[in-house]
Amino acid sequence: MAEGRLTGLDASFLHLENDGAHMHVAGLMLFDGEPPAYERLIETTEARLHVVPRYRQKLAFVPFGQGRPRWVDDPHLNLRYHIRRTALPRPGSEAQLRALAGRVFAQPLDRDKPLWEMWLVEGLEDGPDGPRFALMSKTHHALVDGISGVDIVSVLFDATPDPPEPPDPPPPWIPRPEPTQVELLAEALLERATVPREAARSVRAVFRGPRQVARSVGEGLVGVGAMAWAGFRPAPRSPYNTAIGPHRRYAWVRTSLDDIKAVKNALGGTVNDVVLATVAGALRLHLQRRAIEPPQTLRAMVPVSVRADSERGALGNRVAAMMAPLPVGEEDAQRRLATIAGAMQGIKRSGQAVGAQVLTELSGFAPPNLMAQGSRLVSTERFFNLVVTNVPGPQFPLYLMGRELREINPMVPLAKGQALGIAIMSYKGRVNFGLLGDWDAMPDLDEFAADLHASLAALAAAAGVKLHDPQGTSAKMPHRQRKHVAT
Repeated sequence: MAEGRLTGLDASFLHLENDGAHMHVAGLMLFDGEPPAYERLIETTEARLHVVPRYRQKLAFVPFGQGRPRWVDDPHLNLRYHIRRTALPRPGSEAQLRALAGRVFAQPLDRDKPLWEMWLVEGLEDGPDGPRFALMSKTHHALVDGISGVDIVSVLFDATPDPPEPPDPPPPWIPRPEPTQVELLAEALLERATVPREAARSVRAVFRGPRQVARSVGEGLVGVGAMAWAGFRPAPRSPYNTAIGPHRRYAWVRTSLDDIKAVKNALGGTVNDVVLATVAGALRLHLQRRAIEPPQTLRAMVPVSVRADSERGALGNRVAAMMAPLPVGEEDAQRRLATIAGAMQGIKRSGQAVGAQVLTELSGFAPPNLMAQGSRLVSTERFFNLVVTNVPGPQFPLYLMGRELREINPMVPLAKGQALGIAIMSYKGRVNFGLLGDWDAMPDLDEFAADLHASLAALAAAAGVKLHDPQGTSAKMPHRQRKHVAT
């Protein structure tokens, strides 16, 4: 296979990008201190770009769709295009920052250029410790899965405020010539002709290690069956599954990792179970406020990493999925958590994630046109109600050009028919929920942020835990919402 060819999973994120759905992951980061000079930020990025060479590359598309796209060097790379500078009217509030993030996250990335952007945001009002600024990043899902741990922003971070200077300057970058359309087509057709040889090689491997292969195949088939069983049953109807437009709203909720662990220790389950129970409780409150009777269960698609330790730091996607039930019909917060904990144990035993990985790997053998149609078909079916992704981050401070990173607010994209997405990331003792909603379908996204805080408060009350409340939500909790805290 040609160097840099997209995998079947990577390419699927390109096929899913239509009708207002933009398949980039993103994050909004808040830093202490004065913002760095724009030119200095560009120089620092350029000095470290060799660590992630994929960020110097763009997609080359095979004529007539006869092969998956592949990455090629961009001879016209311009960091001033990819690194933008903007400002809020001083003193910029968090409400204004949320509105800006919603507009930036709603814009698709240009497929004729490397698929990433950074936005330096100045003018933000002071925080508890003085001046601060924000950095927003966008990276297409075809480039990075958000779990591998290396992207354009992370290579800019340091573990100390005064890192040592690199011993040598980075090597000069000379882009390789772009392949012609004829070369791309010929290369793809040649690869297709050689696939049977690879299949034969795999068959020979079966006879060299029959027991090991049989065990792997058996586990895979069980997982495929579990995944198929989850997929054949459509998720319940909900206001979170509707036609979406191109515009977005963004909000976040701040919580404490110690609080979530304390709830877990008192009531059982895992940290991820507590997070899912918090989401389930918030969805229940949100539906009730809209005068909608909550169904017994909604279904969340929960991405899980299948990246081996040896693959840590590699770009591209190595994720599978589990379909997690969210018991929004359950009134008692403690019973919601117990239901989720038991269900997640059963899902893990069923091998759903293994099955999703097997199906993903098989998609690499499908003709590109067929794979494109399959991706669009999946996006039209209601297999799940929303995506909830939980990414563990570092629990030690990080620095950008000597300025401490205070918090990370993640973003997961909305697929077609998905009006709400929830991304969670932990960093330095804090767990932040990043909420992305379709502009028209989720006009009350700020109130849903308050619902999340109220849901966690209900779990904490059941566990006898006093919340630290690290500044709460990005929007003030509406007065009428506070009566639901004990639900």
